[in-house]
Amino acid sequence: MLSPEAKAARRPAPPARVAAERDLVIERVDGFVGAVVGIEAGHVRLEDRAGRVRLFPLGRGFLVDGAEVELVPPTATRAAAPTRTASGSRAVEGLKARVALPSRILVEGTHDAELVEQVWGHDLRVEGVVVEPLHGVDDLAGIVAEFAPTRSRRLGILVDHLVPGSKETRIAEAVMRGPHGAHVRVVGHPYIDIWQAVKPARLGIERWPDVPRGEDWKRGTLRRLGMPHESQADVAHAWQRIRGRVRDWNDLEPALLARVEELIDFVTAPAG
Repeated sequence: MLSPEAKAARRPAPPARVAAERDLVIERVDGFVGAVVGIEAGHVRLEDRAGRVRLFPLGRGFLVDGAEVELVPPTATRAAAPTRTASGSRAVEGLKARVALPSRILVEGTHDAELVEQVWGHDLRVEGVVVEPLHGVDDLAGIVAEFAPTRSRRLGILVDHLVPGSKETRIAEAVMRGPHGAHVRVVGHPYIDIWQAVKPARLGIERWPDVPRGEDWKRGTLRRLGMPHESQADVAHAWQRIRGRVRDWNDLEPALLARVEELIDFVTAPAG
């Protein structure tokens, strides 16, 4: 007969205890795979690639990298005041937003404005810069003329899909050659939509899908990713999910980072 000590030695070791930190990718024993998006009342909320969210009790029944684990709540810690902002600049303690400068930055769409605010919001308040959404660039010349920029009231504009030969590039070049060109800076990123400026790895995909010209890019993208795409509400939910995966500037493509920083520098430069 085995001794109690020998019996104990033959028992399998208990699974490792793993904290359910946000964005941790977990597999359930029933095959559901998702990232942690929240903890509530002893349960964990997991969201899969298609945006479906399911609630599971914490404890056993989970796999991480193929190994069984016991999922436990994350340890509550008091976060130290950050020394860097989401954009990578040095945080200003006790910040009080400056009175807004007369200069402005315009970006092409609400999603663009939300992403810029999320990553550069601290910097913009330090400098007193207001970002406003454009809704298309077809009448960009008229918008610039109405704003009437001057040496002390500059206008920076961020445009989607600013690539050689595009409609957006022709419009931008015409504005820069126009009567206000010296006090306007039009820059852009090469992406069809600001969504593509988020690194695809943050969504668990290798690359953004190709959508043929003539097909709505956002809905076509969601359809190819297996996500709900029929309504504008589906598009809005998808954007919130995408934006929710952006932690700081490291999760954005360099082509966007450089252009936003250029515009902030342009509209805050001393009038000379």
